[in-house]
Amino acid sequence: MSGSPRPSLAELREVCQPAATMSRRNAEHWLAILVLRKVSLRITALLVRTPVTANQLTGLMIVVGLVAAVPAALAGWWLALLAVLLVQVYFILDLCDGEVARWRRQTSITGVYLDRVGHYLVEAALLSAYGIRAGGQEWGMWSTLGVLTALCAVLVKAETDLVDVSRARKGESVLADEEVELRSPTLGRLRKVASVFKIHQLTGALESSFLLLVAASIDAVAGGLTATRIFAGAMLAIAATMVVLHLASILLSRRLS
Repeated sequence: MSGSPRPSLAELREVCQPAATMSRRNAEHWLAILVLRKVSLRITALLVRTPVTANQLTGLMIVVGLVAAVPAALAGWWLALLAVLLVQVYFILDLCDGEVARWRRQTSITGVYLDRVGHYLVEAALLSAYGIRAGGQEWGMWSTLGVLTALCAVLVKAETDLVDVSRARKGESVLADEEVELRSPTLGRLRKVASVFKIHQLTGALESSFLLLVAASIDAVAGGLTATRIFAGAMLAIAATMVVLHLASILLSRRLS
């Protein structure tokens, strides 16, 4: 265990949010940088005084994320807002589990695995829930669309994780961020544009829940489910496009060489 059992925020920040980690490409979500890391550090300051473990926090994170999918699937603006709030709690717990693990020097392969599984499950559940909401809580075309969106989002995550699996099976180390530039200059420029506009994050739990709230707000004023259905359709289009483009970016980079 690092330092004092009652560490200051400065002590925690030095260990739990080191500059080398926070400055990595794609390491931090923009909302975490602006707000959520400040909140999570204060919660971590309380958590490190308790017996709770990082893996227990990861388990709680998964539960909260899955619970968020329930109001996301149901009708009503207030339920969309509740889904957004639960997603914020899910994300903060995701930050806290890593901070607690780093402070106690208890980072583990099990923790990394549970974290990855949690993100797969929660994002798939939320995207499926959007389809159910778009279909008025009836099983049919819209619920199927939501499940297809979830499948595409999971495939994108799998494409990323399978790079490390493939390299490990060949006895190769994980490449650093600066070593994964695309061989194609055109695709490299497209990826930079996508990165600027955070297109790859739109199907993630935070962004998609915010977009759900916008759609639910429009529907609350206009009546019906038109905005929610446009939102659900856009999620599928983005997720399906990302499957293809992300696979191409991997195959045309130096990740597999």
